[in-house]
Amino acid sequence: MRNGLIKALEEEGAKNKNLWLVVGDLGFSVIEKFEKSYPDQFLNTGPAEQNMTGIAAGLAATGKTVFTYSIANFPIMRCLEQIRNDVCYHNLDVKIVAVGAGFQYGALASSHHGTEDIGVLRTMPNMTIVAPGDRIESELATRALIYRPGPAYLRISTEEAPIHKKIPKFEIGKAITIRLGKDITLISTGSMLKTAVDVAELLKAKKIDAGVISMHTVKPLDEKAILAAAKNTSAIATLEEHQIYGGLGSAVSEVLAEQAPKKVPYFRFGITDSFAKKIGSRDFLRKEFGLDAHSIAARLSSALRRRA
Repeated sequence: MRNGLIKALEEEGAKNKNLWLVVGDLGFSVIEKFEKSYPDQFLNTGPAEQNMTGIAAGLAATGKTVFTYSIANFPIMRCLEQIRNDVCYHNLDVKIVAVGAGFQYGALASSHHGTEDIGVLRTMPNMTIVAPGDRIESELATRALIYRPGPAYLRISTEEAPIHKKIPKFEIGKAITIRLGKDITLISTGSMLKTAVDVAELLKAKKIDAGVISMHTVKPLDEKAILAAAKNTSAIATLEEHQIYGGLGSAVSEVLAEQAPKKVPYFRFGITDSFAKKIGSRDFLRKEFGLDAHSIAARLSSALRRRA
């Protein structure tokens, strides 16, 4: 997905001299072309995320649109005060990019896992949160955020994770329907989109018709898409590589509790209020937390059959 990000920044940078990229000494083998093409629109602050964010806020205060770039939780947790007080409070045009969301850096242990970021930033006034599901969505999201004023968070992966066979219509705050289904709607965010599609195929083999929605924007949330799913399907499940509290599952719960005209069976799949106790690959850790396609499909199949 980061290739989609950089492609969009490189192309837009030629047209928009106010577009800046500020990095925290990370992103090598990806950012060099932008750096060489637009040296006057690029800055490496070194591994100092607080400074990176403060400098970005200063640039944005002079009319620049600034993308900051680092890995996993570092551009969020290490500089949360700067994000809150410098960026969000002043409603500045700073776009925070975190690469390696969730368990992408699984082998580096919990200090490098980005699993609380959405929940933390959902509470920040003025903040837009986007977690694209594949490279195409990543590129489209980057272009959309460049021209959307105000603070934003772009949560991406290093994976390509190709899902879309053609360019979809992309709008911040509007979910993308990947497939329709009458028995259950799977609402995913970020790189869990591929897992959601795989789960739908596994459920299909069990004669359960599952739809899939890419909820690429967690804030503002597409409430109409959630309510339509509650009306048109028999159950809803959310899939996220994030703590079960505060993220997509919590956001969808709020909509269903406050606005849904009828109660709908609802399942949340995420990290169950704990840190990873083991070290391993992303796939290994997803399986440990029951976030692989087979574990999710088995749990949903069993639950839906019991309800039937």
